[in-house]
Amino acid sequence: MGKETIPTSIVQFAGLDKLLDLCRANSLWPMTFGLACCAIEMMCTGGSRFDISRFGAEVFRPSPRQSDVMIVAGTITKKMAPAVKTLYDQMPEPKWVIAMGNCAISGGPFKCKNNYNVVEGADRFLPVDVYIPGCPPRPEALLEGIMTLEEKITGKRRWPRRQPVNIGSLS
Repeated sequence: MGKETIPTSIVQFAGLDKLLDLCRANSLWPMTFGLACCAIEMMCTGGSRFDISRFGAEVFRPSPRQSDVMIVAGTITKKMAPAVKTLYDQMPEPKWVIAMGNCAISGGPFKCKNNYNVVEGADRFLPVDVYIPGCPPRPEALLEGIMTLEEKITGKRRWPRRQPVNIGSLS
């Protein structure tokens, strides 16, 4: 038998894929999950002052099977890491992870030579998509992290980034 030439794709779904990505980016459902003090800032972001519902992410789900974003907010201990991994594994695809706070990114102030119980970053056992630095990060930083995740999903930014204005030296 000779080689057959099979077309790579008969039906193009590029337009449908873009629409599905836009729908996914504008309806992110984070899991109700907090490990330490960063969780308070995450709760504050859901309040009326910062209004996370502008981004379609106000539905904090109580079950990992109903959510598509895990916001790891706080210190991950080695005793808690298997539970976090189990919750991540129970989430349906597509799923994303946001590491919020210095403890979730690198172990934070608890990272020292002889500390045996703190995981030095969520990326040791989870595929982290967005990092939000700070101790604890402000609610505006979480909103920026959600917009960064939307940009990663769709390839476009909802609003342009603003550059800080230089008003001169203070000397």
